[in-house]
Amino acid sequence: MPYLDLLGTLDRWFERGQTAAGCGADGAPVVPCRSGCAACCHGVFDISPADAALVAEGVAALPAEARAALTRRAEEQLARYHELAPGFGPPYDVEALGEDLFDALVEPLADAPCPALDDAGRCVLYTHRPATCRMLGLGMVSPELGTLENVCPIQGEHPAYAALPPTPFDLLAFERASLVVEHAEAAAGRVTTTVAAAISQASINGRGSTGRA
Repeated sequence: MPYLDLLGTLDRWFERGQTAAGCGADGAPVVPCRSGCAACCHGVFDISPADAALVAEGVAALPAEARAALTRRAEEQLARYHELAPGFGPPYDVEALGEDLFDALVEPLADAPCPALDDAGRCVLYTHRPATCRMLGLGMVSPELGTLENVCPIQGEHPAYAALPPTPFDLLAFERASLVVEHAEAAAGRVTTTVAAAISQASINGRGSTGRA
């Protein structure tokens, strides 16, 4: 299964939960996630080789001006990486850096906006956003892995939203299928990295590639 199709199972999970939540008494959707809401789009996190390939494809698909602005934002964040972890450089392999050093990098950048956000707070790589981004905004219950709580930072402002039950999704099956793509991308030279690093490397390479099934 192509990686974007696999990610589509996550998108449909979110759509099911959003539909089931419906609207409140004021007519507004109970789930407040919408274009331009970037409350959860801050901080640095690791993305898989498959997601790095997907980000690269999204970078390559942008018009030149938007791609240049995106790359500039990514490079600005990478400059902070170099200040916080001087030994962390291309290809920005998170696993090679190690958990302790990555945590020391992540914590000071907890409020840093994702470089994929434009000036209006919209994700210019939305169609090509990583799996982690697609799992945010709802609680999830998985047959074998149990419940993953909703970590949306603004749910406290929306009591009905915060009270929603988790939406069922077979996360373990998704992870097993993802591993096939991740191994293929790792064999092609991609590493576990960050969004900013994936954007920068894609711009340097001047091309993107889709995840392979």
